[in-house]
Amino acid sequence: MEWILASASPRRRELLGKLIEKFDIIPAKGEEVLHGEKTPEEVVKALAKQKASEVATLPETQGKAVLGSDTVVALDGEILGKPKDEADAARMLSALSGRTHEVYTGVCIIYTNKNGGREILCRADCTKVRFNVLTAEEIGAYIATGSPMDKAGAYGIQDGGLVQSIEGSFSNVVGLPVELCEKMLAEINA
Repeated sequence: MEWILASASPRRRELLGKLIEKFDIIPAKGEEVLHGEKTPEEVVKALAKQKASEVATLPETQGKAVLGSDTVVALDGEILGKPKDEADAARMLSALSGRTHEVYTGVCIIYTNKNGGREILCRADCTKVRFNVLTAEEIGAYIATGSPMDKAGAYGIQDGGLVQSIEGSFSNVVGLPVELCEKMLAEINA
């Protein structure tokens, strides 16, 4: 089966490379639109499906498996997306400081089954993340690196120094739950 990753994320590319040796990258470009999804799990599954569906309709992807993914950070049920600016990043990091939050990643795979029909498989994973208590100076220094600006919740777990502990999949927090993807691939290949 030939694979397409519907994401430009270098983190997702690296994680998918642990499971699939060769795949092409065609990022979804469409606007993310929600249709009444309420919970963080519903949101990430819907957005992952949108991304995979958009790329799966392209002529060059016909007959290939397309994997779309979306990650959100949720604090007390409120979704924290990517920060709009540095002040928004500071607000998010201050809110996360010293607290536990959830990171949800949705994965959607659109593929051709053994009978030649198109199938859609969507799942989500959740990891609980506990932040260290961060000072205003630490938050400012982290924002100055520029790293928070393209990440859900304004942080990357791989950046170090922010997270006290996690409960669940580390790769889920990075942006692609490898363990969940392994199960989905086994389901497709069964």
